[in-house]
Amino acid sequence: MDISPAEIKRAASAQPTPPAAAADPNGSEILVRCLQAEGVKYLWGYPGGAVLYIYDALYKQETIEHVLVRHEQAAVHAADGYARATGDVGVALVTSGPGVTNAITGIATAYMDSIPMVIITGQVPTPAIGLDAFQECDTVGITRPIVKHNFLVKDVRDLAATLKKAFHIARTGRPGPVVVDIPKDVSLNTAPFVYPDKVEMRSYNPVRKGHGGQIRKAVQLLLQAKRPYIYTGGGVILGNASAELRELTALLGAPVTNTLMGLGASAASDPQFLGMLGMHGTYEANMTMQNCDVLLAVGARFDDRVIGNPKHFASVERKIIHVDIDPSSISKRVRVDIPIVGDVKDVLIELIAQIREAQSKPDNAALAGWWSQINEWRKRECLRYKPSTEVIKPQYVIETLCELTRDRDTYITSDVGQHQMWAAQYFRFEQPRRWINSGGLGTMGVGLPYAMGIKLAKPDSDVFCVTGEGSIQMCIQELSTCLQYKTPVKILSLNNRYLGMVRQWQQLDYGGRYSHSYMDALPDFVKLAEAYGHVGLKIERPGDVEGALREAMKLKDRTVFLDIRTDPTENVWPMVQAGKGISEMLLGSEDL
Repeated sequence: MDISPAEIKRAASAQPTPPAAAADPNGSEILVRCLQAEGVKYLWGYPGGAVLYIYDALYKQETIEHVLVRHEQAAVHAADGYARATGDVGVALVTSGPGVTNAITGIATAYMDSIPMVIITGQVPTPAIGLDAFQECDTVGITRPIVKHNFLVKDVRDLAATLKKAFHIARTGRPGPVVVDIPKDVSLNTAPFVYPDKVEMRSYNPVRKGHGGQIRKAVQLLLQAKRPYIYTGGGVILGNASAELRELTALLGAPVTNTLMGLGASAASDPQFLGMLGMHGTYEANMTMQNCDVLLAVGARFDDRVIGNPKHFASVERKIIHVDIDPSSISKRVRVDIPIVGDVKDVLIELIAQIREAQSKPDNAALAGWWSQINEWRKRECLRYKPSTEVIKPQYVIETLCELTRDRDTYITSDVGQHQMWAAQYFRFEQPRRWINSGGLGTMGVGLPYAMGIKLAKPDSDVFCVTGEGSIQMCIQELSTCLQYKTPVKILSLNNRYLGMVRQWQQLDYGGRYSHSYMDALPDFVKLAEAYGHVGLKIERPGDVEGALREAMKLKDRTVFLDIRTDPTENVWPMVQAGKGISEMLLGSEDL
């Protein structure tokens, strides 16, 4: 049968039209897809011109919740707190120029404490880089000393692979913040989306397994020790090795101490735990450190706040085993005898296995004598303080909080100063990742943003921010963020009307010349909290502390600001003054 040309044309037009090829995503959409591929749930940020395409892409998706902070510093701090509490990579987003420079303190804080983070920064368009464009700064140059690595993405086709590398670098080896700087035109240009399954970087290949021979030497030394000591830092927390540490401690029968960043790795209730060591550590922890014959250091770096004067520390002969993921941290301040580079969890597992298989066992007789000496040091009761029925002692506030939250899943954040040390000394942490504070950089203002980040991650847990009237004012505008994103944290401000730690040093080392350490013209914190839509409570008598804490805990869905007026003359004891040795402690005003 003949078919006319007209019929052929009609038949062709009746065929379904093939679908048009899907348009390639732009750089902003690629960024969002990369974050989704990494399982990112929360993104803290603040918009600006250089990142508006990214914000437009965020508007079109629903899997990532963006949290609008009130200052870029708080964006990085909140993502940092989230990372510390969960172990996941925290992610923040800021614009170019002042957005980047406002974020610097948060990035440096995370870097000093080895926190896994990815900070995405906007940048002026690539043709304008280096021409002093509006809101331009050299992000790569500025952040280079305070990041684990940074990238400037100049081609949208490199964006997905760069982000894969950023997350890999941030979370592996010794964790740390990674900055990805994205020019505005890169966020607009299009490219096919291909997210790599794995990362291969010839220049970056961190070691995980410790050297078997070194581990065998360490086991032999530990089993021969007469006065062993286990000293652990934040690396045990970051490496999720708390369970292994506790098993090793029990196996060796040795005393154990945690640094400020390592609290919670050992249970505070464990009789083998001697408390925190260092500048404001316990007498028994410091004396044991100075007098042990074999020291096992795990995930710690012998920093100045821990060992005091290095010459004084080295004046006593001891053998040191040092386990760390970062080879540059070993023998950096203190010469060690057995270095072991590797993931602390993997190394502890191997140590435990070899100790169990070893024919020799710890010297129980020597250990008994060692514990007898340690218990003598414990009798000093260095954390004892004089209670009062007239003024509120800050130590009492922390002790009461600890008692009231004993059976609850509780996270404690702090700012920096006397209140930080009292929280570390008097709150007894039983689990890791429950104590969130700035150790290395000592950043005031972190407490509230940390608490916000944790509360989003742990909505069913109690989150308390222990702060002071000085620190809280550094990021107090984030009370607005707490209201908008329904993060009902509890703020305990130990208000002594001073920059307390500065005042303490001025009293001890500067002849009592209190230069600009008194906080004058303070706001009414109760009214301020209420102005932000929260609950404010003022506590001025010791008898009202417990009741106020109970009331705050009952208000589960409200942020509560407790303005607790504490004794302005109280100091943190024990204390090792600058330039002194770890065992040269002041235990109280009577030692002055």
